[in-house]
Amino acid sequence: MQATTFKRSLLAVTLIAAVGAGYAKLGGEVINSADAVAAVGEAAAPAAGVTARNGVGLPDFTGIVAHSGPAVVNISATGTSKTAFSGGERGQRGQQIPDFFRHFGIPSPDEGAPSRGMGSGFIVRADGVILTNAHVVSGADEVTVKLTDKREFKAKVVGLDKVTDVAVLRIDATNLPVVRLGNPGSAQVGEWVVAIGSPFGFENTVTAGIVSAKGRSLASDSYVPFIQTDVAVNPGNSGGPLINLNGEVIGINSQIYSRNGGYQGVSFAIPIDVAMNIEQQLLQHGKVSHGRMGVTIQEVSQSLAQSFGLKTATGALISSVEKGSPAATAGLEPGDVILKLNDREITRSSELPPLVAAIKPGTRISVQIWRKGATREIALAVGEIPTAAVAANGAGESDNPRLGLALRPLTPEERGQSGGQGGLVVENVSGPAARAGIQRGDVVLSLNGQPVGDVAQLRALLDKSGKTVALLIERDDAKIFVPVDIG
Repeated sequence: MQATTFKRSLLAVTLIAAVGAGYAKLGGEVINSADAVAAVGEAAAPAAGVTARNGVGLPDFTGIVAHSGPAVVNISATGTSKTAFSGGERGQRGQQIPDFFRHFGIPSPDEGAPSRGMGSGFIVRADGVILTNAHVVSGADEVTVKLTDKREFKAKVVGLDKVTDVAVLRIDATNLPVVRLGNPGSAQVGEWVVAIGSPFGFENTVTAGIVSAKGRSLASDSYVPFIQTDVAVNPGNSGGPLINLNGEVIGINSQIYSRNGGYQGVSFAIPIDVAMNIEQQLLQHGKVSHGRMGVTIQEVSQSLAQSFGLKTATGALISSVEKGSPAATAGLEPGDVILKLNDREITRSSELPPLVAAIKPGTRISVQIWRKGATREIALAVGEIPTAAVAANGAGESDNPRLGLALRPLTPEERGQSGGQGGLVVENVSGPAARAGIQRGDVVLSLNGQPVGDVAQLRALLDKSGKTVALLIERDDAKIFVPVDIG
């Protein structure tokens, strides 16, 4: 579940892992992203080498652009409601609640007309397979792909995975130019990278910068080890490639950190091995499997390490275990510190979700924990989160056309992250709710002062309401009442 964000002081991260694909090989039966990359087929020839420009040591990206540019596409997605897809900036500038982590497409400001979003993508197979972000095409009624030679195609959405924010499209074409895929694991902090996309609709725009950090875990997307860069990306870049100096795609530009909706020097890309694993599963099986442990974890601080008798502040501290989950069945308990997953050491808690995500559900793994001053080995069979809860293309359970919200209850993990409070997660929004500024990912806590825990309860309260209702919503740790005119 991508859009819901709970930023708690404990930085708890729920391990209901989406298959993030090959962030590390963990032993057992692993969904191997390296195999996924190799299976792409028609690989292009390497790009021309990067040379110094004007003898001053700055890289010349012309060879990279000449090779990769023709394989980058512009994507237009049309829907029937303002937020049929979340490729646009979530909400309008000047709203009461800031939304710092933004996806970046271009929304239509006209509420009455069919909504139109724009993004980017790139061709990974010469027979018409394209990668982009899930939020670019999610909920769209029609998707159009435009190539650099000005040909346009109606695209089929093969499938999408909202947890990793990856979508696979297919167009009816052959002999297309393709990108060359690289290994994001070999990327080094400080190295040059290039982005190609359609910011603000300006097709095939090239920007460059450096890798700022690797393995970033964001509060809203804890299952993806993002590549952080300072490359200038803006609305419309979403879904475009991040390319290294070898001319290889190492990521999909997905999010920016912004206080005003535009580029501010902090951008995030999904590693390409994560994306190619999703592509492989969607093309082969038509769905994506997501591993599941069923624990909530937090960072181990120096003071916590001392209190638990650990020599160093390392690992992932389990703060809660879901009843009946694989972790509970295996005997994991609150207060255990996960030190290793198979042979992989866990240094920070944020490393654990994508590692679990790389393991095929049903695989038995070994978990090394610290409990009561000693290490123990626990065998655990990775579970699977229900597909409908994480990767469905539908909008969720609709409450009532009067309000314009599609909602679902909080999962047990989300409820734990939110301190045990109830509420309903906004899966889609249109009409009155959209005009009031409510966004996908908001959590509706109450209606006219009455707490809501399920859709039926909200419907009953709505039926007793007048022309205006007051919804208490939570977004980014802030709570605010929003009046909604439902006529």
